Amino acid sequence: MSPEQQVDLVEHELELRGRILPASNATFLGTIGELQVVYKPIAGERPLWDFPGAVLAHREVAAHVVAQVFAGPDRPVLVPRTWLREGPHGPGMVQEWQEPDPEAEAVTLVPSGSTPEGYLHVFDGYDAEDRLVSLVHEDTAALRSMAVLDVLLNNADRKGGHVLAMGDGRRYGVDHGIAFHTEPKLRTVLWGWLGAPLTDADRAAVERVRDGVRGAACGGAGEPLADRLVPLLDDDEIEALARRCERLLARGTMPAPDADGPAIPWPPF
Repeated sequence: MSPEQQVDLVEHELELRGRILPASNATFLGTIGELQVVYKPIAGERPLWDFPGAVLAHREVAAHVVAQVFAGPDRPVLVPRTWLREGPHGPGMVQEWQEPDPEAEAVTLVPSGSTPEGYLHVFDGYDAEDRLVSLVHEDTAALRSMAVLDVLLNNADRKGGHVLAMGDGRRYGVDHGIAFHTEPKLRTVLWGWLGAPLTDADRAAVERVRDGVRGAACGGAGEPLADRLVPLLDDDEIEALARRCERLLARGTMPAPDADGPAIPWPPF
């Protein structure tokens, strides 16, 4: 996004079209010019008992900032364009709306024992009618990248509904307000790569984020990632992000819950 586009998105009037229900925090659908957006005012946030003092809108923006560096030159950005601005209900987070393909399902439930080709089985359970079902998700490079990114963000709220499957094969992750804890709180449905070795592309993406947090310029030029995160996160949260990068690189595999890195909920294998 160019500086000129940024000015337009911040200064052009944000018009609300309706409210998205149900949602834990106040969430509105609106437009900025011709651009359809989601608007979450800070005034409508519900404080979290385990996240005192946090501004969830800041975490939403921080997730996009980290995702930009994570993507690098050869990967799409996994979090839709997100920024802070004033709106009808005060300052808040605004994110470009993405309309998923209704026929595509990145994460879904299927009858137990019938994992489709191209999907990975996570665990079994019962649906609302007490039928045995399996939670599965697709085995794609895009979704695997999202699983790696979630480890770095310490995403405590990766539900299936927070993965948008686009018709062109692209995948977006949304709703990152509950992330960047300093304590291990990874909670996700994307467990299909449990313990799998990091790929070269995974390592390169994690290294870009680590280097950016440690002060390297973004892509060799521009403002370092750490400086971009200062207005959004506390210093200890930024340092925790760097440590998660270093720990994942040292481990060399996709994480599994253990004494040093618990995660919830743990699938009942």
